[in-house]
Amino acid sequence: MTTQRVAVVSGAARGIGAATALRLAEDGNAVAVLDLDEAACAGTVDAITAAGGRALAVGVDVSKADQVEAAVKRVAEELGAPTILVNNAGIIRDNLIFKMTEEDWDAVMAVHLKGAFLLTRAVQAYMTQEKYGRIVNLSSSSAQGNRGQANYSAAKAGLQGFTKTLAIELGRFGVTANAVAPGFIQTDMTAATAERIGVPFEDFIKHSASQIPVQRVGQPEDIAATISFLCSEEAGFVSGQVIYVAGGPLD
Repeated sequence: MTTQRVAVVSGAARGIGAATALRLAEDGNAVAVLDLDEAACAGTVDAITAAGGRALAVGVDVSKADQVEAAVKRVAEELGAPTILVNNAGIIRDNLIFKMTEEDWDAVMAVHLKGAFLLTRAVQAYMTQEKYGRIVNLSSSSAQGNRGQANYSAAKAGLQGFTKTLAIELGRFGVTANAVAPGFIQTDMTAATAERIGVPFEDFIKHSASQIPVQRVGQPEDIAATISFLCSEEAGFVSGQVIYVAGGPLD
């Protein structure tokens, strides 16, 4: 029987994070469901436990080192040593560069980049001790540049460099690190983007789908499926990669 692993998924109350937590639980892992609002994690946790899995809701601001350390310690104590980490927590503060405030920039960098750094630093201590680990960072097709997202694009590009460095540093300990870069995924976040540019969400989805080779927009489960593979034992020779899951080719 395969040993049950403990996975940590940030930003897991909804969207891609929730779908990923559910999928990793289906794969047989115990899952720590992290989000800023612990109560908001209840739906994800309940769905996992109802299906017979083990899950724990943890409220944490991933940009705060003390909160991250406390959260990871709690996961280790209540579920076991975490050896799978999915850095998914993210926010958007979209604006054109001449309108973007310093606060807009700092907030996005703090959650995406600093949050991934802090969680990885905390969890890798358990991974290196166990001589096994899987790290998946959520990048985005916006890493290649996207109008109105200088902060988000920079953060997501930064996560790709972070991922490659982790792969180099941690590989000797049996730890892999990869990034998944989603294209257009139908979530609350893309709905917020549609609202920002003043387009009805259904129209936004229809137009976006017409630009994608497979002629549909992505769903959170599409991303969760790719993350599932990268977190599996079978993916042990895949590391330092950025995989675009976008319904078509992206460099």
